[in-house]
Amino acid sequence: SLGARGDNDLPGMIDRLGSHIHFLHLRNVQRELDGSFYEADHLGGSTDMYKVMKAIILEQQKREAAGREDVAIPMRPDHGHKILDDFNYDTYPGYSVSGRMKGLAELRGLEMGIKWSI
Repeated sequence: SLGARGDNDLPGMIDRLGSHIHFLHLRNVQRELDGSFYEADHLGGSTDMYKVMKAIILEQQKREAAGREDVAIPMRPDHGHKILDDFNYDTYPGYSVSGRMKGLAELRGLEMGIKWSI
């Protein structure tokens, strides 16, 4: 995960390399002082997901203005916590249905809020 390193400027990376991005797996991690990290909620970790999502949207706008056909950058949540009914099923760690849908809903809501505000 690029967000595991605090010195990685994810919005800046998207700004510089965005024309080469074709699909994103969005995740957030909580970084600890000792350099370790763990999977966090999509909107609640050390990475400023607002800035990341805004950079993605601005890249899509650049593509549209340039007349590119591949304007959309498909995204999905990369992992989710077990919640609700997820505990009743054996799944690969991080790939629970309800937890990933929660993450997707959070990311879609953030995306729509940013799109409507700019």
